[in-house]
Amino acid sequence: MTRPDESRISRHPTPDLATLPDDIRERILAVQEKSGFVPNVFLLLARRPDEFRAFFAYHDALMEKPGGLTKAEREMIVVATSSANRCQYCVVAHGGILRVRAKNPLVADQVAIDHRRADITDRQKAMLDFAVKVTTRAHEIGDDDRDRLAAFGFSEDDIWDITAIAGFFGLSNRMATVSDLRPNPEFHALGR
Repeated sequence: MTRPDESRISRHPTPDLATLPDDIRERILAVQEKSGFVPNVFLLLARRPDEFRAFFAYHDALMEKPGGLTKAEREMIVVATSSANRCQYCVVAHGGILRVRAKNPLVADQVAIDHRRADITDRQKAMLDFAVKVTTRAHEIGDDDRDRLAAFGFSEDDIWDITAIAGFFGLSNRMATVSDLRPNPEFHALGR
């Protein structure tokens, strides 16, 4: 039986930080200083600098802005849609971030397994129902889906954000899965 290479983070080689453009190296080092480790997704994407910049610019625009969705709710969307897409890296990584942002050590596991049975609000369950439908059956989205979210107080901008986060992480999930991106061990312990 062959043992996997535990030092390998993906199917792709990891670039040497010293060879990266200054802006990318600085971003990676800032993340490392803040979190204590470098998330493997940064190293995977750093091999393609233009794509790294575009990916994280859109990520930050979706995940870090103020709005009708809390940062924890945004992470719930990532965990639920990543679970639907069977993306181990994103479920584990964003599950850790969700536990921290929600200040709840159970919520990420509950959302990843079945958000309808999770200890979250009915409003959040409706949000995740919509996000998972965007992920798995976007062609079926209709006015009734939007009306259901509006009944829970979601604005048109909120609905856009839910859709955009689900769509963006569909890309991320596929890249991580096909690249066999491994979650950092540190993510498993976050927020527990």
